[in-house]
Amino acid sequence: EVHVEESGGALVQPGGSLRLSCASSGFTLGDIAIGWFRQAPGKEREGVSCMSSSDGSTSYADSVKGRFTISRDNAKNTVYLQMNSLQPDDTAVYYCTIDLGSSCTGRGSWGQGTQVTVSS
Repeated sequence: EVHVEESGGALVQPGGSLRLSCASSGFTLGDIAIGWFRQAPGKEREGVSCMSSSDGSTSYADSVKGRFTISRDNAKNTVYLQMNSLQPDDTAVYYCTIDLGSSCTGRGSWGQGTQVTVSS
């Protein structure tokens, strides 16, 4: 059974940083795509970042490009989202997703989400 669990969400001041973690089990990271999505109250769900485990390629939403970095630790079956220069618009529940293949479609397995709040 696939299991995905996010952690690391917190309240942070504008300009601050957080690192989210996505721990997974039930499969290896060799042939999947790991994505981060977020959803803020009253807004549509947004794809934030995606990493293909087969070749390590990454992609980012324009809104986070240059501030967020996705990375992985295969030994720990864990993917991270380093978030720097956080702004109030980054406030959302962040979800980790795992899809078979090389694209983050959001149709695979989801975690329960972790709350990130950016506020002074």
